[in-house]
Amino acid sequence: MAFWNLATLQLEEFRPGIMSKAEIGDNLIMVCMQIDPGKEDTGHEHSFDQCGIVLEGQIEMFVGQERQLLNANECYFIPSGKRHGWKTFDKPVKLLDVSSKSMSNAGS
Repeated sequence: MAFWNLATLQLEEFRPGIMSKAEIGDNLIMVCMQIDPGKEDTGHEHSFDQCGIVLEGQIEMFVGQERQLLNANECYFIPSGKRHGWKTFDKPVKLLDVSSKSMSNAGS
């Protein structure tokens, strides 16, 4: 699908506490995701660049040694190979995330 309406986009369970919808092209992956309150990714890294924008809610993210509290309309960029993670608080968070496609995430 070439176009999304984020107000009506139907999300599906990706893993417990995270609903998402992904479009996978030859070189990019675009994902809209909603993360439940009180969830955390304590950190991971991968071999592709990743960026996105917070659509709704508030999320704390870290990229390397930098830590930032992000609200709606604020963006992030995560360089390939950089350890990063996030934490949600008392409300759900909705993100639009884009990453370059690599062999390691081609089936994800």
